[in-house]
Amino acid sequence: MSRSTAQPSARATTQEVILDAAEEVFADSGFHGATTRAIAECAQANAALIHYYFGSKEALFEAVFARRSEAINEERRARLAALHDADAVTLEAILDALLRPTVSLGRDPERGGAHYARLLVHVASGTDERSRRMTGERYNAIARQFIAEILATVPGLSRGDAVRGYMNAIAIGMSLMAPTGRTEDLSEGALSDRDLDAIISGAVRFIAAGIYALAAPGGGGGAADTLPGPTP
Repeated sequence: MSRSTAQPSARATTQEVILDAAEEVFADSGFHGATTRAIAECAQANAALIHYYFGSKEALFEAVFARRSEAINEERRARLAALHDADAVTLEAILDALLRPTVSLGRDPERGGAHYARLLVHVASGTDERSRRMTGERYNAIARQFIAEILATVPGLSRGDAVRGYMNAIAIGMSLMAPTGRTEDLSEGALSDRDLDAIISGAVRFIAAGIYALAAPGGGGGAADTLPGPTP
C-alpha cells in the first residue's frame, strides 16, 4: 500500500514532521508493525534523526499519543471553563465539550486527525500494559473531571452510573471520529456523514437521554459502583 509522505511547511519543525509521519505509520501498521525506517521514509528524514530527537520507537509512539491527547484535553478544559464562566452548565453542554474536540479532530484532514482516530481506538481498547498505562496517564484525570461534572449536573445519578454514562459517551465519540460514509449508506443519502454539528448534536441528545434514564428511579446500577479502568 502506498503511503503519503509528510510535507513540512516553512514553520514545521523536524520533530513535528517526524511526529506526523509516525502517527500515520503507527495508525496503519500498529506499534509492532511500524519501523523507524518506514517512519523516516514517510517523513523524508534521516532515520538517525528519530533516535536523536526521540531515542526509541517506543518513546516516539508515546510522544505521538501525548501530543494529540494534550491538545484534546486542553480544549476540553477550556470548554468546561467557558461553560462555568457563562453559567451555562447543562448535561448536554458538558457532553458537547467532551465530544467535540475528538470528533472534530478526527474529521479534520488538515490536522491529520484520521490517523490519530485509528491510533486512539487501538490504544484505548488495548489490554496490554503499555496501552493501559498510556491511556491512564493521558486521559484518566480529564475523565474523572467530566464524571464529576456529569454527577453534579444530574440529580439522582449515582457515581457508578455517571461512570457508565461517561464510558458510553466515549465509545460513541470514538466511533464518530472518522467519516466512514456508513451513515449515508444506511440512510440512503438522507443523512450526511460530514455535517459535524449535526453529528455531535445527535450524539449529545442520545447520550444525555441515556444518562437521564440511568438517574431515573430503578434506571441505574446503584451508588456502590466504582470507577473502572482507564479510558479517554
